[in-house]
Amino acid sequence: MAIADKRLQRREIITKAVCGKGRKFSTITHTVTPPHHPSSILGAWIINHQYEAAKSGGGIEVIGSYDINIWYSYNKNSQTDVAKETISYVELVPLSYVDPRHRASTEEVSAEATQEPNCVEATISSGGGAVLIRVEREYAVEMVAETKVTVIVDPTGFDDDAKDADFGLEDGDFEDLDSDLLEDDL
Repeated sequence: MAIADKRLQRREIITKAVCGKGRKFSTITHTVTPPHHPSSILGAWIINHQYEAAKSGGGIEVIGSYDINIWYSYNKNSQTDVAKETISYVELVPLSYVDPRHRASTEEVSAEATQEPNCVEATISSGGGAVLIRVEREYAVEMVAETKVTVIVDPTGFDDDAKDADFGLEDGDFEDLDSDLLEDDL
């Protein structure tokens, strides 16, 4: 071991960091019963989506609601109407990564709808009195908490004259780098 290595020490720093992540895509079918037996479906939309995140066991629950609006014809396609139904849901998103050293008492969770609930298919049920709505949705979740990181410290201090460290890079090494590929949230 070199003399310089002997004078280095380790320190633990407590910091807030992303300590858990997860993602879930799901497809669900809802049954909406309009006041009249539909002859045909003219359109189906999902609006007023609201949600929040809550920690739950080994994952994060996304708790939310949205309205399904179905424009349909009835009475042998001679009249139209819009049926509206509010759907409430709870989606458990498992955490695929969890830092085992995080402090559970400092957990903060968040969710982002990477794909807002979207109607991908609307069909009249076999009995003719209801409409089956197939909905796709996707969420990405994060858990932020305090955790420990270990750093190497030189107790003799920092020499300001050595701040221009040579990392072996030549001028122009990054000229071919495509700036569009760089991530903004590093």
